[in-house]
Amino acid sequence: MAESTPPQISDLPPEMLIFTLLKTSTSTAPRLGRLTLPGRTTISTPHYISNTSRGAVPHISQDNFRKHTNIHGVYVALEDFIEKLPQQTPPVYTLEPPATESALRSFIALSKETLLVLGSRRVPPVPCPAANTNTALSILTSVGFRQITSEDYAAATQRLQPDIVLGLGDIPLGQQQPGLKRIDKMSDRTEKWTRDIVSARRGLDKTAKSPKASYEIFAPVLPVGRELQSWYLDHLVDDMLEEISGLVIYDSHMLAELPDELQLLPRLSFDLPSSPQKLLYQISLGMDIFVVPFIADATDAGIALDFSFPPPANSAIETASEISINKKSLGIDMWQPSHATSLRPFSAGCTCYACTKHHRAYVQHLLASKEMLGWVLIQFHNHTAIDAFFAGVRESIARGTFEEDKKAFEAFYEPELPEKTGQGPRVRGYQFKSEGPGESKKNPPAYQMLNDHKEGLSEAPAPDSNADAEDLEKIGFAETA
Repeated sequence: MAESTPPQISDLPPEMLIFTLLKTSTSTAPRLGRLTLPGRTTISTPHYISNTSRGAVPHISQDNFRKHTNIHGVYVALEDFIEKLPQQTPPVYTLEPPATESALRSFIALSKETLLVLGSRRVPPVPCPAANTNTALSILTSVGFRQITSEDYAAATQRLQPDIVLGLGDIPLGQQQPGLKRIDKMSDRTEKWTRDIVSARRGLDKTAKSPKASYEIFAPVLPVGRELQSWYLDHLVDDMLEEISGLVIYDSHMLAELPDELQLLPRLSFDLPSSPQKLLYQISLGMDIFVVPFIADATDAGIALDFSFPPPANSAIETASEISINKKSLGIDMWQPSHATSLRPFSAGCTCYACTKHHRAYVQHLLASKEMLGWVLIQFHNHTAIDAFFAGVRESIARGTFEEDKKAFEAFYEPELPEKTGQGPRVRGYQFKSEGPGESKKNPPAYQMLNDHKEGLSEAPAPDSNADAEDLEKIGFAETA
C-alpha cells in the first residue's frame, strides 16, 4: 500500500537500506546497482557522494546546493565538529531536533532527500603524530590533535543519527608497509571497534540513552591481504553479517579477495582516486560508490573539469584547444590569460549554471580579483561534469562496452589533471599535512610587522626569536603574564 507521507526515521525498520545488483558477472568486473533508502533519493551505481568540510560542500552554500547541483549523497567527518571535547560539549551534540529527524542533518541544514554518510575522519585524512591505541582513534580537529574512543564514536552516531555510519578502521597513514605485528593490531582493533558499533546499534550499549538506532553500518576492510585479516573477516561474516549493510574499501585490490558472503554488499571506496582514469580502474574491479577529493582540489586550483565518458570521436581532437602530445587535457586552467576575452562556456553542451549563465572571461576575472564567486561557479561545473561522467559509465556498462570505452578514454585524455598555476583560496591550517621544521607557510602573510618598514631594515641580519620579542614589547604588542 502506498504511503501518503514519507517514512519517519524513528519508524523505519533496521534493515531499511536495499542494494540491488542489476548487472554483474564476476567479483572483479564492473557492475550496475541501485541503492535505495526510504525518504532519500535512489542512487544508481557506480556513482559518488560529495566530500564536505564541516558539513558543507566547499564553495557551495546549502541553498545553492539544492538549486544548482544534483548531488545525491554527502560524506561528513565527525572530527570536523568535536574540537571542544572533552572540556566542553560540542554544539552539534546540543541540538534537539524533532524526534523523527537526524540531529546532524538539522545541524548542517542538509536537504531531507540527500543521503547522509558519517565517518570519523576527513577525506583524505591528515596523519596524526600520536598513533591509534587499542581503544581510541587519533583524529585532527580544528584546534589540534585529539583521540576518540570507539564507545564515544558509537554514542555519537546514536545521537547524530546519520543514514549510514562508517565503522572505525585502524588504518596506518604512513608511507611504509606495516609489519606483521602492526597488521595483527589493525585486525584486532578493527574487529573490536566494529563490534562496539554493532552492539550499540543492537541496543546492547547499556550507557546509551537513545533507543535502537536506525542508521546503517558499513564495515571497513583493511588494506592488507585476505590471509592477514582472515580472523577479522571471519568474525565479520560469522557474528556481524546481519548487522552490516555495506563495506568501506581502503584498497581496491581487496575486491577480488572478499569472502563470498560479502560480495553482494555495496562497496564504498576510500582508495582515493587522483584522476578519472583511476576511477575507471576501480569501477572495472567492481567498486560501487566513491568519494572523489579531486573535484574540490581542481576547483581550488581554478581548473574546470573538461572530459566525458565515453570520449568524443577521434576527429574531435583536431579542434580541441587543450592538446598535449595528441592527448586532450582533463581540465581547463582558468588562470590562463587566454581566457580573459573568451565568451565560451567551460564545456560545450554543459548544462550547469556556470556554463549556461556565464562565460570564461567572467570567471577568469573573478579569480584574478580573488572573488569567491569564481570558485563557486567552477564548483558547480565540476560536480555537473562528474555527474555526467558517472552517467556515461553506467550507460557504457549497460551496453557491455565499458572496457572498450575505458581504453578509448585513456588514449584520448591526459593521465593526470593539469598542474595548478594560480593561487587558490586561503586554506585552513588543518587542511594540509605538516612537512616538519622549516616548512613554508600555506598562505602568504597578510600583514608585516610595523618595524619591518623602517629604513635600512632589509640590510640588517635576520632577527632571532629574542629580538622579535623585544620588538613586540617596544611597540606595545607583547603579551603580559
